Amino acid sequence: MSYKIIGKYIKELNFNIPKPETFFLISKNISNYRINIDIKSSQVKQNIIEVLTTLKLNPINNDFEKIDTKIIYSTIIELGSKKINKEEMEKIILIDVPTKIYSELRKIFIFLFENSGFKDIKVNETVDFEKLYKLRKIQ
Repeated sequence: MSYKIIGKYIKELNFNIPKPETFFLISKNISNYRINIDIKSSQVKQNIIEVLTTLKLNPINNDFEKIDTKIIYSTIIELGSKKINKEEMEKIILIDVPTKIYSELRKIFIFLFENSGFKDIKVNETVDFEKLYKLRKIQ
């Protein structure tokens, strides 16, 4: 699986706390939220792929005040070989690239929360993207 990362940047960043009451409610109930990870890709041109990795905080139940927190991190990769089959491509996009950039993405996400007064935000230091990929294949 030959590819190289030729660029990385924050494509979209939302961090919206609508009102002070929301801030205080969420500060007390941050454990009632969970982190969602989503990965999408698109072909930019031949052998160039953009991989979009999204981290988003969602309430476990809908009865909580909502904050809009989402970061979409773009990783642009160049494929080294023109003959990559579909499964190899999926593994690059869904396992390899997210594994390489996750620590940077996590660091940015935590920075936003900590500098907004949320000290108890817990985001896993690692994610087993290979395990998630295999679970996806089973479904």
